Amino acid sequence: MSGVVGLDIWTYRSGQAQETQDVLAVEEPLELRVLEEGGDFALAVTMRTPGQDESLTRGWLHAEGLLPFVDSLHGDPDQPNVLWLRGDAAALRHRARAGVTSSACGVCGSGSVERLSLRVLPPRWTAPPLPPEQIVALPQRLRDVQPGFAATGGLHAAGLFTAEGGLLCAFEDVGRHNAVDKVVGWAAERGQLPLSDRLLVTSSRAGFEIVQKAALAGAAVVITVGAASSLAVDTAAALNLTLVGFVRGERFNVYAGPERIAK
Repeated sequence: MSGVVGLDIWTYRSGQAQETQDVLAVEEPLELRVLEEGGDFALAVTMRTPGQDESLTRGWLHAEGLLPFVDSLHGDPDQPNVLWLRGDAAALRHRARAGVTSSACGVCGSGSVERLSLRVLPPRWTAPPLPPEQIVALPQRLRDVQPGFAATGGLHAAGLFTAEGGLLCAFEDVGRHNAVDKVVGWAAERGQLPLSDRLLVTSSRAGFEIVQKAALAGAAVVITVGAASSLAVDTAAALNLTLVGFVRGERFNVYAGPERIAK
């Protein structure tokens, strides 16, 4: 099956840990570059599951009003995460400078785990390993402070907890990455960055942008109720973050950093 990859993980069921294999959705960046006389320039970076890249790009260009300025686009087998565009380079450059540069949720031009690692300090974790029973309780604790979701069913949430499970703050937003930004902004306003010995809990899946924002804020543990993507797991492992997903009922999966979870 295209668009998925297998991974060996730790799973917890009713407090018992066992090693097993999970299947993740593949997430990788796609960079759009515009060819012009004498060179090229970046137009946008978006996160996606590889496949149908040209259709994805044409759809994005149409939504941004840029499709009329593009004559053709093509890929390169040696650069599977880049699409090259030809057309009115001057018009496209003007619109890129005006802010049409990314359709990604929080990618912000990072583009790769390697570049992100240059901006991130090693996370600081001095607390004991987290008890499984504490982890499985956190999603409900977050749900209890989601009045917007209770009323609409249409809002994501992110919360910041102490290593002992104490709630520090929680915010809702239609965008899962926006909810995380609100948590980080709350901590920054109070001089609490980096988020040493803190747990970032989200009601969403664990995509690259969630792990990226957590790493830049200095968080060592990210806990989500949804699935993790392949790039989120790779990023968490590379940056020494603990990434926990599918926290539901009495079970959860540990995709990276299992040493911070008690067995």
